[in-house]
Amino acid sequence: MVRVEGRRYQARRGAKKRAPGAGARHQLVFVDRLVATLIHLRHDLPHAVLGLLYGVGRSTVTRAVGEVRRLLAGRGFAVPERPGVRLRTLEDVFAYAQTEGVRLRLDATEVQVRRPAAGRGGRRAFVSGKKKQNTMKATVIADDLGRTLWTDALRPGRMHDATAARTAGIGRCFDHFDLVQVLLDDGYLGLGRDHRGKALTPPRKLRPGAIAPFVEHRERQRHDHSSQRITVEHALADHKRWKQLQRWTHRRDRLPDTYQAIATLVSDRTTTA
Repeated sequence: MVRVEGRRYQARRGAKKRAPGAGARHQLVFVDRLVATLIHLRHDLPHAVLGLLYGVGRSTVTRAVGEVRRLLAGRGFAVPERPGVRLRTLEDVFAYAQTEGVRLRLDATEVQVRRPAAGRGGRRAFVSGKKKQNTMKATVIADDLGRTLWTDALRPGRMHDATAARTAGIGRCFDHFDLVQVLLDDGYLGLGRDHRGKALTPPRKLRPGAIAPFVEHRERQRHDHSSQRITVEHALADHKRWKQLQRWTHRRDRLPDTYQAIATLVSDRTTTA
């Protein structure tokens, strides 16, 4: 196939040129493709059913959903009170937080996926030690009102939460943005040790036998920290209201774009509400 394409390239003396407007004609206008994609993301309605509703073939809906889903995933996340500004990278989020004085909240969530076929390499990477299921993990950042500001590319569920955050580049962001603080839960104690004063984890529980007043004080501190961090849990709950993220039954390589698309839509709704 490569040799054939090489001969064709030489015969036409360059890359293939396509006239403006050439190519397959869409059977659905853009608005219909967008609505069909939103219905599929929200309710996980099969492509064949959507094709029946619109009077087109299943493959037409499949192509439309794939195109629009990628467009939605690449839009970035809405910024509160800044229409037209979008956050696309972790560095964008930290720069926004430092400029606006926003304290971030970070947490991870897992989406159950289909078990990889037997005999494939890396099969165990998706087995979550916490969920005891095959999952993929998403790291999410929200603000103090539970508005989604960023999600990463999804990782296999076996990866630890702190490792997923480090892989996304959070260490570099802590080094370059000195004024940004991020509230985390007990799963990120390693980040708290590496970036003191920036990665804020809850105080450790006291050992058994500690004096009651100290135990009560420590529990109040943990409760206050949890009360401030809980908004990222609300953001995760907003994502999981979309049926496709309750349990993913399609190809795993399509889940990252799907999660990004849903998260961007949720960010638009929460910033305009």
